Amino acid sequence: MSKAASRLKALKKGAEKIAHTSRLRTDIPAGMAAAGPPLGPMLGQRGINIAAFCKDFNARTADIKEGIPLPCRVSVNADRSYELVIHKPPATYYLKQAAGITRAAMEPGRETSGKVTLKHIYEIAKIKAEDPPLQLQSLQQVAQMIIGIAHSCGIEVVKELDPKEYGEFLEERKVVVEKQKQELLEKKEAKLLRAV
Repeated sequence: MSKAASRLKALKKGAEKIAHTSRLRTDIPAGMAAAGPPLGPMLGQRGINIAAFCKDFNARTADIKEGIPLPCRVSVNADRSYELVIHKPPATYYLKQAAGITRAAMEPGRETSGKVTLKHIYEIAKIKAEDPPLQLQSLQQVAQMIIGIAHSCGIEVVKELDPKEYGEFLEERKVVVEKQKQELLEKKEAKLLRAV
């Protein structure tokens, strides 16, 4: 009987050590955390003081250009305190910046939305390697992951890039993007007409 009681006591101690936290994964623009939707309701559901969280986040991202999307991981403890981990911007953000584009390809593999050099990939990999999930991977593995992301965005990875040729490519690309936007708008309007 005493053996069973001591085993039960040991199990109870083990159960008390388990951290009962609620996790939240979201992207928040740097310096722009606000109490309104979508962030406010997500924090409110977890019992976090929304105003205090927004103030804390905005203070911690004050040195980053406003509006840059930052992936955040929030662990909410039982006492309603929280731990905020702010990652580097997504690789797609850096790739689009390096390529000088605002939009990725609608049909990756069939169209090229932009081009980046291997040097761009290496620099992005160095930045992203600081993120907690990627810290255990080698720089080469992170670079290969970023090349994969570039391909999924329709961004071509090249050894060298001629600025004049690339400028001409971007001008041609603007025409294609405008045409795609127009087609999407027409499809949307046609769908709305069918719904009426």
